[in-house]
Amino acid sequence: MTNAEKLEPIEQELVDAALAARKNSYSPYSNFAVGAAVLTKSEKIKTGCNVENASYGLAICAERTAICKAVSDGESEFTLIAVAATPLATPCGACRQFIAEFGGQIEIICVDAESPKNFKKWRADELLPARFEFK
Repeated sequence: MTNAEKLEPIEQELVDAALAARKNSYSPYSNFAVGAAVLTKSEKIKTGCNVENASYGLAICAERTAICKAVSDGESEFTLIAVAATPLATPCGACRQFIAEFGGQIEIICVDAESPKNFKKWRADELLPARFEFK
């Protein structure tokens, strides 16, 4: 299955970065490799992959890895996130909340790593419509 919709050049660049990051996944327990790339408001791309641990609760998802790298580099405004996995998968609940922390309008592109023309897009607030907010 492929999409009739085409990706914009910056979206394709981000998807390519997520696909490349996926190759660095450390996922010996689940064998579910995931790569992610975030586009900052200043148009920088930061990538991440999932890193598992024998103590499963200590694993970190690709999306959170990429966001943490960006934030630690002084970037905290994001416009776009790409996630690459096979099969195509949306961010987990923890990652949805983590992404939403930085804005409900962030666009998320999820792509099947083995068939990159198979992708879907959402906004963060569509994937997590009633996110937790500390007020």
